[in-house]
Amino acid sequence: MRAINRGIFHLPCFGILMFLLIFSCKKSTNITALPEYRFFNLDQYNWKSKRVNQFVNDINYTATEVPLQYYLLKHHPNDHRKVDSLSKVNAEERIVEVEFQHVKKTDLLLSEHTNKTYEDAVKYMAFNMERDFTVVTTSNDTIPCSGFHFERNFKLAPFKRLLLYFNDIPANDNIKLVYQDHLFGNGIIKFNLKDIPLKL
Repeated sequence: MRAINRGIFHLPCFGILMFLLIFSCKKSTNITALPEYRFFNLDQYNWKSKRVNQFVNDINYTATEVPLQYYLLKHHPNDHRKVDSLSKVNAEERIVEVEFQHVKKTDLLLSEHTNKTYEDAVKYMAFNMERDFTVVTTSNDTIPCSGFHFERNFKLAPFKRLLLYFNDIPANDNIKLVYQDHLFGNGIIKFNLKDIPLKL
């Protein structure tokens, strides 16, 4: 009888505890997106650069500012003095990597995404896309793309990648990349590249 009374006594406590547990947990409507970073590692040098994503009509557009020193070290791996002097001479140049990827990881250059033949879409991406990109500086100067490189992966990766080059941007200036999407028809897409790549 004592065991039954003890069980009955614990039943209201358990009920009160469940009531408090259920009604004290509220659903949070605030979704905080954590910043996403890309790390560039070469020899004993490391940099951290912020990635900016824009998702429009099943396509993920990603822009990342590439550290100039990383790019120079890749091309002159054994000549650190040359890299140092080139980075000082080219301090007002910026390199931005842009990736395009469909949510289903299908080839983005198919006619269903571009309204062009596959060959025309490849030609556009390889020869004409630099006209679609500009950079806006903090002083509201608009800088056109001075050069670009389309990295062909021949369908081995589910994304397309471009390297964009811009000149005459002050070294510590924050930039906004503006893309007028003529290839996929998704309008104007902006990337606030507020953080300059940080050397670790």
